[in-house]
Amino acid sequence: MAKEQLEVLTALDAAKTQWYHFTAIVIAGMGFFTDAYDLFCISLVTKLLGRIYYHVDGSSKPGSLPPSISSAVNGVALFGTLAGQLFFGWLGDKMGRKRVYGMTLMLMVFASFASGLSFGHSPKAVMVTLCFWRFWLGFGIGGDYPLSATIMSEYANKKTRGAFIAAVFAMQGFGILAGGVFAIIVSATFKSVYKAPIYSVDPVGSTVPQADYVWRIILIFGAFPAALTYYWRMKMPETARYTALVAKNAKQAATDMSKVLQVEIEAEEEKVEKLSEDKSKSFGLFSKEFLRRHGLHLLGTTSTWFLLDIAFYSQNLFQKDIFSAIGWIPPAPTMNALEEVYFIARAQTLIALCSTVPGYWFTVAFIDHMGRFAIQLMGFFFMTVFMFAIAIPYHHWSLHKNRIWFVVMYAFTFFFANFGPNATTFVVPAEIFPARLRSTCHGISAASGKAGAIIGAFGFLYLAQNQDKKKADAGYPAGIGVRNSLIVLGVINLLGMLFTFLVPESKGKSLEEMSGENEEENEEGTAPV
Repeated sequence: MAKEQLEVLTALDAAKTQWYHFTAIVIAGMGFFTDAYDLFCISLVTKLLGRIYYHVDGSSKPGSLPPSISSAVNGVALFGTLAGQLFFGWLGDKMGRKRVYGMTLMLMVFASFASGLSFGHSPKAVMVTLCFWRFWLGFGIGGDYPLSATIMSEYANKKTRGAFIAAVFAMQGFGILAGGVFAIIVSATFKSVYKAPIYSVDPVGSTVPQADYVWRIILIFGAFPAALTYYWRMKMPETARYTALVAKNAKQAATDMSKVLQVEIEAEEEKVEKLSEDKSKSFGLFSKEFLRRHGLHLLGTTSTWFLLDIAFYSQNLFQKDIFSAIGWIPPAPTMNALEEVYFIARAQTLIALCSTVPGYWFTVAFIDHMGRFAIQLMGFFFMTVFMFAIAIPYHHWSLHKNRIWFVVMYAFTFFFANFGPNATTFVVPAEIFPARLRSTCHGISAASGKAGAIIGAFGFLYLAQNQDKKKADAGYPAGIGVRNSLIVLGVINLLGMLFTFLVPESKGKSLEEMSGENEEENEEGTAPV
């Protein structure tokens, strides 16, 4: 039997969509705009870094980052993100969402600037410095995941909560798009000012000295959108669910939400005191009670996010290698350094504009109608279908006349990742766990995803580069490593579809209904299902 809900929480659940909802989406969403920009802009400049710092004197080929260094540059931020998700997720439940929110943002701003200012007396020193600051950039980005999701879920009303949380996450798409557009502008500007010859004509002169500014400007730019929202983040009141259910301050929760909702709300201090006396609701994360109530839920959110991110980050971080393999990006020796940045950025921008961004907003539009479960299952299914469709007949698509169809189907995998599990894996953990563990459990789920991203980033690089070299030496066709990688990703998507059945549907239910926080204990001491 359900307990009587606190008035302040009932008011939040029943509130009509108001201006403060959109304000919260923009404030939280700009963090995700920055997150996506910072995480994925590195893929735009890794080849430029190879040309600048690893060119072999007298060689007729463009320089390239050694596989180990390329892996570190691409993947180190993911390690930082994983650590930040666990740490700040836990801290958000201990100190409050708002108090921790500003810390993550300032760390992102500082580390973005510092990574663009990575200097050293040798190429190795520059790469080490860059990796150091990108780890701490990732650490700040990691904190944004559980805090933004939790804050938005606790601010939202019951009817459109899924759309609001998904809208925050959808800002990632604009961040990826902005990264490509800004890289196009910077590379085109430098190319017009500093005329660099084609590589095959002048191997030494093709990378003009000023090209070193390009990657630094692209990385530093990520600090600005985050810095612009710091003031507004600090102005946001703490969420009523944390204040009332975790901090046990009914008066403050009622005061804060009265201002936000512009209605009078009773403090109900006696109800909050009764809730604090209910020991059955105070079980911890590592208790048998949590395992019984939410163990399978946590397994579902962690496993699906883990599997999704293996595929999603592999596709994003190394799409330049895929497009190069099928010939959509011209061979490196036919371009100068600035042209290469331009072509890679253009490819990423087209994919983001035509599939990534629309996919996010399809989720926003349909999540509260179709439900989380249906969208996630559908997304994994179509990702599997399209991944196998481009991988199995890979050499057919790599032919010149078929390349455009490869790109179209590859774009569909991005569309259904975002109109699918990439959005829902972010939404669901913010809805189904108790308030005092919500940020922590979201952080654990997100960290599991980043563990998958790390495997995807390093594993895909090995398959796509090392296998290609070995197979080529053995006489196999070019691109066999990329093909094998795509087949593996298809299998992973299929597993994600199966693990989705562990995730509960939260459409139309309050956060307290999903977590069991408003349920009476029955005689056997267990909450009714």
